[in-house]
Amino acid sequence: MRNATGVKRAAAAPARALWIDGRLRRGDEAALSLFDRGARDGEGLFETLRVDGGRPRFWTRHIERLVLSAAVLGFPVPPSPARLRDGIAELLDEGDMADAVVRITVTRGIPGGRPTRTGVWIDAEPVAGRLWRGTRGGAASVIVSKRPFEPGPLGAHKTTSRLAYHLAREEARAARADEALLVSGARLVLEGAASNVFAVIADQVVTPPLSLGILPGITRAVVLGACRAAGLHARERRLTRADLDQADEIFLTGSVQEVVAVGTLDGRARPRGPVAPRLLEAYRAEAARSLG
Repeated sequence: MRNATGVKRAAAAPARALWIDGRLRRGDEAALSLFDRGARDGEGLFETLRVDGGRPRFWTRHIERLVLSAAVLGFPVPPSPARLRDGIAELLDEGDMADAVVRITVTRGIPGGRPTRTGVWIDAEPVAGRLWRGTRGGAASVIVSKRPFEPGPLGAHKTTSRLAYHLAREEARAARADEALLVSGARLVLEGAASNVFAVIADQVVTPPLSLGILPGITRAVVLGACRAAGLHARERRLTRADLDQADEIFLTGSVQEVVAVGTLDGRARPRGPVAPRLLEAYRAEAARSLG
């Protein structure tokens, strides 16, 4: 399905196929049991990744993060990577998609069975429908959320209990911005609602440390590695809003948006420099090498 500009977009929700517990389903069939702890209590984990030509980027890294989180949080063992890859292939074939954004979600399943099995579903949509306006234009519009945020012990895991992140995204939408940055009660910059944040300060590429409880983003890790390979001095350190105001560049990273410069912060124009484009090129090269 394409819009007036010819860009392929996702089918309307009732018509979209999802891969749920090993089967393609759509419409009223695309549902979870209300006894599933993912539906009832938000006890789920997910991974979002891009697929190029039917092949997922950084597949091993995403699966390792999913499996590790499942083990740490006491989830049943998720389906095998091979089974999940088959599910993605079925879904892309059904939707006639080669390049897509795919989300894999696993839940703690329905209690009482022996052994308890995870619930699992996969959904996919064309990449274009998930890109920020700023990503398409080369520079994102960003605000700082007005709600103090503390990741807590679950911040390092991609859980489906994401109300705080979604509220921040609603703030961004209300301000006609692409993304909202989350800031702690102590005014430390943490991460975006759906991204990690970097700043270039005094010839250093800096990003908040994982010790603050933020998500260990796959793209974040690749970009840090790309900095080292390019001879850029990169390190983790705490960032304040004042640091962002003084930065030579700010950019965000994520599996969907890749590496995108920040063009405005709270409505004020921000300088754009050479580091973000350079790292975007390096990231895309590494993503191409990762295709399974």
